[in-house]
Amino acid sequence: QVQLVESGGGLVQPGGSLRLSCLASGSIISINRMAWYRQAPGKERELVAAIGSGGHYADSVKGRFTISGDNAKNTVYLQMSSLKPEDTAVYYCNTDGRYYVQYFWGKGTLVTVSS
Repeated sequence: QVQLVESGGGLVQPGGSLRLSCLASGSIISINRMAWYRQAPGKERELVAAIGSGGHYADSVKGRFTISGDNAKNTVYLQMSSLKPEDTAVYYCNTDGRYYVQYFWGKGTLVTVSS
């Protein structure tokens, strides 16, 4: 059974950058199936970025976020730059639910963008 552990969140000022990591343990994952999601307070969880098909990004993060993965480390990353207050959310990784069965969700990592 795969366990997903997200890390790297924190408080950052608008315009700042953060790099999130997602370590999968328990089994080797297919990096190309992975994605990042986020859930802001009072909102539904949304797909932010997916690695497959050359990369998929929500319109709200295009040009600012980059998803990548390291097969050797069984880890997926999300590089976030030019952060905005509306990026504030708990960020989760999982497989791209549009195409693949998803693992149990991890606890996520909180990103707060505020001055």
